Amino acid sequence: MDFKGMDQLRRHVPDLNSRRGNIRVGLYALGLFLLVTYYFVTTDQIPTWSIDSQIVVLALGFLVMGLFFSRKKSYKEKYGELAYRNAFAHYGLPGLALILAAVAHAGYMNGPQIPPGWWTLVFTLLGWLMLIIGAALWVRSIFAFGADNLALLYVYYPEEGQIVNSSIYSILRHPVYAGVLRIGIGLALLNGNANALAFAILMPLGLFGWIRLVEEKELIERFGQPYLEYRKRIPAFWPRVSDLGKFFTFLLTGK
Repeated sequence: MDFKGMDQLRRHVPDLNSRRGNIRVGLYALGLFLLVTYYFVTTDQIPTWSIDSQIVVLALGFLVMGLFFSRKKSYKEKYGELAYRNAFAHYGLPGLALILAAVAHAGYMNGPQIPPGWWTLVFTLLGWLMLIIGAALWVRSIFAFGADNLALLYVYYPEEGQIVNSSIYSILRHPVYAGVLRIGIGLALLNGNANALAFAILMPLGLFGWIRLVEEKELIERFGQPYLEYRKRIPAFWPRVSDLGKFFTFLLTGK
């Protein structure tokens, strides 16, 4: 069974129309992620650099992703029909590799150990809870969202985009990011050192800054006043207490 949105994505990324092209794209994405992970493993040997390195890499990831948006006009003029394909290869995949590797790094980054106590069990239980909920939310959301939306295709082709009809968007504005956020916090709590916990506090601020300064500016440009009204009604990452029943129903059923 084909993943939702792949047909639309293949129309603009010729590489995805062949098995060899799919393998090449997959290896490129995996290679970028492993390269950033290798950097983290290496720099973690410097005790004072771990949290600084984490912040720098995450900030660089958002900066590179920002270029995918800001260079849209120049890429369309330069590459025409291949504008999206080249921009995502140059900025989208590298930016995502930096961000996702930083999130994964929360689970193994070094740092000053927190003295053991009753809070150790709380961190462990809450960490697993966040990790399980985050993974379920991420998986359910990407199936609802589709490969085309997940890969930001309609940033370059807004006229082809359609509103995603899923219950999760009446609960959270950015459920995919919300899933990643919970995974990062869960990994940091399970790691349990001071640097990881500091990242768990900083990560929501970074994601909120990204959606406000970059992604939602694009959405407001596309959808105008209706999106502004939607933003007022629906929280970005954390469901309201009154929506918790619908939230967990979505996690369990995808509906």
